Amino acid sequence: MWQCGHKLVVQYHPESRYVCNYLRLRCSESVCQHFPTDPLDTAVVQAFFAALSPVELDAYQRVIAAEQHHAQRLDQAQRQQLERLHYQAALAERQYRQVDPDNRLVAAELERRWELALRELTHAEQTSAEVQHATLPAPVLSPELQAAFTAIGQRLPELWPQAVLSQPQRKALLRCLIEKVVAHRHPRDQVQLRIVWAGGDTTELAVPIPVGSWTELSNSAALEQRILALHQQGWNDAAIAAQLTAEGYRSPKDTTQVRVGTIKVVRRKHKLFVNRCQSHPRHIPGYLTVPQLAKALGVPVHWFYLRINNGTLVLTRDAATGLYLFPDTAHTRHQLEKLKAGQLQTLCLDTAR
Repeated sequence: MWQCGHKLVVQYHPESRYVCNYLRLRCSESVCQHFPTDPLDTAVVQAFFAALSPVELDAYQRVIAAEQHHAQRLDQAQRQQLERLHYQAALAERQYRQVDPDNRLVAAELERRWELALRELTHAEQTSAEVQHATLPAPVLSPELQAAFTAIGQRLPELWPQAVLSQPQRKALLRCLIEKVVAHRHPRDQVQLRIVWAGGDTTELAVPIPVGSWTELSNSAALEQRILALHQQGWNDAAIAAQLTAEGYRSPKDTTQVRVGTIKVVRRKHKLFVNRCQSHPRHIPGYLTVPQLAKALGVPVHWFYLRINNGTLVLTRDAATGLYLFPDTAHTRHQLEKLKAGQLQTLCLDTAR
């Protein structure tokens, strides 16, 4: 496989990848292209399996029949051309023999035309003979061979991942039908494959590959807009991921689906949160939360949690919210100010609601 005309090599560490490093080794230039091996190998093997299917065998027979029909039409055209040249040569000969020998100019012209017609006829006969000699009869699969190919096509996908076939045997089977594979990474999240089969036919595939960043996705802008639109409609992350996967989108490092983590990253980028408590403190009527009191007292949030953990500040979590709630009173703030100033050793607050 290659893009610039040079064969790719396999790099096994830190992961298995196809690398085009010919220009780097010879000319100290950058690596031409590189991509993981697994997606490409899988795509080529699946195309190989498809070529062995009964449908492909029927297509092969249709192609052979079409080639035979074309060859028959070509042979008929050649025979008609030979008949025309034979007639022209015979006509030129009769005209030459009927001319008065004393009319030397006319006789010379007719003789020249006769010779030219004979040369054209001889050349056409030689060409026709060469074409017939070079044309091989179209290979037609016998019923036994067709049955064998059908059986192979049905069982080979099952046997392929098992230990029945060694790696050299798998390569040998692929090379029976595949002459070469041409690869070109474009865009960044796809590899364009052209499989050249034995006989000259080609199959073109676009194989998605993992990429390392959001910007390398060719449709990242459209994907981002769809995520935002579905979120605004009230869809949760899992539903958005399933819907976008069905629409053909994918995550950067996943070639088959949109991950829930991708939805979360896009939401947070645009400051769209599922629960308001992620960006806005809760407001409980008659009570203050730790972040609210920390802001009012001018202390960090962990100041409260440190004193709660060491027993200096005694209170329990609210059963309904799971939060530490302080009565929203002037007395509470005054007591906390005294604790902050070191005027109290401990402070016990009743937060029962």
